[in-house]
Amino acid sequence: AELLAWICRRRIRVRVCGDSMSPTLREGEVVLMDPHTPPKVGDVVVCRHPFQPSLVVIKRITELQSDGGMFLRGDNPDESTDSRSYGLVPVQHYRGRVNCRWC
Repeated sequence: AELLAWICRRRIRVRVCGDSMSPTLREGEVVLMDPHTPPKVGDVVVCRHPFQPSLVVIKRITELQSDGGMFLRGDNPDESTDSRSYGLVPVQHYRGRVNCRWC
């Protein structure tokens, strides 16, 4: 079903760089992102970096604020630069939820 969604351009491929989401996602893996799913706590998501808009990050949402901010954390905190260092990420930087690994 995810492959069909990708073929129909309803999913976007994103390559994982770094170990911040290990062991959930590993360096070099390709994931499919659904840009149409609203963010919720617990989701692994793709967002623009708050200070480097050309950079995208893959992190887990650990908190959603009523003012539209998201607290993002990597699953591997020792290797992750996340909201602990750059603060809340505006929901406008959200690009989509990671649905699956590329098969």
